[in-house]
Amino acid sequence: MTANEEQTMELEALRSIYEGDECFKELCPASFQYRVGNRGDPKAFLLEISWPEMYPELPPNISLNAFFNNSISSSIKQNIIGKLQEQVEANLGTAMVYTLFEWAKENQEQLMENHHPVVGAMTASLTENTVISNSSVAKKKEKKEQLSKSQKKKLADKTDNRGELPRGWNWVDVIKVKL
Repeated sequence: MTANEEQTMELEALRSIYEGDECFKELCPASFQYRVGNRGDPKAFLLEISWPEMYPELPPNISLNAFFNNSISSSIKQNIIGKLQEQVEANLGTAMVYTLFEWAKENQEQLMENHHPVVGAMTASLTENTVISNSSVAKKKEKKEQLSKSQKKKLADKTDNRGELPRGWNWVDVIKVKL
């Protein structure tokens, strides 16, 4: 079987396996991304794997350079790539993208054990405070005046398509009266 036929078969397998998986993204038929970890998880990372022309005889290119990974130190990125390269060497000559993604998922804790997300903790605390303050604001706004059907219709007739009153709706005509 040629390298091109193997790539086609692996591509079809990846598409069927990860269909509907929000963590998986096919950038092009030879390049894929997988988010290891849940959204909001400070130890999540985005793994990108692309195939060279002679893949699987040649190893795939592995990258952690996505913007998503900016909070991860370069030493941790190098460690992750090093561990994945060991998996690549063990699977060289076979379709391995699925294997690499699954290995990264299974070993996420070990790969990210030295990652200490300071920014993530601050963001979580700020988000928590924002949620609390927003809920108290929502409680204050609950007492809304109930309009009758006819009042709503009159209000709708006066407003434009964005629900805003037209410019000058409350202006008063000034009439000059001669005495």
